[in-house]
Amino acid sequence: MTSPDNLPSYEDLAASNPLRSQEEYDEDELGEDVLDRGYSPADRPLAVNDWGVTAREGASHEDLAHRLRREVPEVSASDEGDGLGDTIGTDGELIDDQVGDERAGRLVGWDTGVLDAGYDGDDYWARDVGIDDGAASAEEAAVHVVPDTRGALE
Repeated sequence: MTSPDNLPSYEDLAASNPLRSQEEYDEDELGEDVLDRGYSPADRPLAVNDWGVTAREGASHEDLAHRLRREVPEVSASDEGDGLGDTIGTDGELIDDQVGDERAGRLVGWDTGVLDAGYDGDDYWARDVGIDDGAASAEEAAVHVVPDTRGALE
């Protein structure tokens, strides 16, 4: 057994730790700096009013009527809407060919050489480099891919 006289002092232990707390996660070991990745919090608290959050509710059982009321109904083919927008039964924004279903990732400017060939259109060219760990800003999350139906440039 170790006697209390043989234990190292606090000064010895503090001197033996070469890293400060902010240096413990070094980007050389992890491949990237954890603090530079970013975090986008949710718009509102999730599941705060759901059943089972409190200790009393967690210890008891939810009755079938409340559980069925909380379930999200399955969407059938007849529930796809009226073609007037993204909500059912409202006069929302019209759906047109400029609305894409697939979300784009981060867009980076792309120099294609088209402007050198005499193209004087108003289009901007970019390439998709993928979604950045789900930490997209609201503006980036609003960008969707629209398939090009016009064909190649002539």
